[in-house]
Amino acid sequence: MMLEHTLLKAEEVAVAAAREAGNIARHFFAEGCSIEEKGEFSDVLTEADLKAEKAILERLHQAFPDHRIHSEENGWSGVDSDWLWLVDPLDGTNNFAIGMPLFGVSVTLIYRQQPVLGVIYDTMQDKMYVAKQDQGATCNGAALELQVRPLSKRLTIGWIQGHAVQNHAEAIRLRRHLESSSKRMLRLWAPTLQWSMLARGHIDGIILYNSEGDDLYSGLLLVQEAGGLIMDFKGNPFKGMNPEPYLVACHASRKDALLQMVNDGLYTLA
Repeated sequence: MMLEHTLLKAEEVAVAAAREAGNIARHFFAEGCSIEEKGEFSDVLTEADLKAEKAILERLHQAFPDHRIHSEENGWSGVDSDWLWLVDPLDGTNNFAIGMPLFGVSVTLIYRQQPVLGVIYDTMQDKMYVAKQDQGATCNGAALELQVRPLSKRLTIGWIQGHAVQNHAEAIRLRRHLESSSKRMLRLWAPTLQWSMLARGHIDGIILYNSEGDDLYSGLLLVQEAGGLIMDFKGNPFKGMNPEPYLVACHASRKDALLQMVNDGLYTLA
């Protein structure tokens, strides 16, 4: 009962926080803001990231002072707890910085290493996605169910890759194979938007190559609760959390085709 009560409150707080962060990002996208480079991978940090993150953290700390939080810019805060919030206040900062309107907000609640609530706000389309463990997924309050795309000779897939493995030979080989064997391979640099596209059935699947971040588990939960499959490269179901995930996500009818593409790219063509 306590778990259920916490989740009800968490959903309300997370949705309000994501919307506020999205409104902040939308304002700065229109008006402009400061941008600086950060990290060894030439990522960027904007004033919008910081203001949006501050808004989310204030809401979470006020509502759940006994929870742990990890956010994209602020790092760790809060106290040790079975409950962990993961916050990416502006997923797609590089897009934002160059004037491309493809960015969103991700807020995830983890309970004992298991994602139980995922909120994704597609800022520029004003779409609020909510996924709750074993309770389904919604978009702007309407039930979301992954619909299989019409069968095509070539699939449309999304590719998500971690910064640290951008130049790994295996990753490059797999990426090139997927590009050549698919109808189109999307790299949006805003993973949450790709997960929402898959949950709506607008793409056939996603291949994720070692990319864990504060935006990951909201997307995984969204696809799972919409009826999609999440598995490792060998086809085993994925559960919980993994610091180095290699994943395939899709509708069940695309499982064999996508696993074959990954297998061909990693092993057959090596």
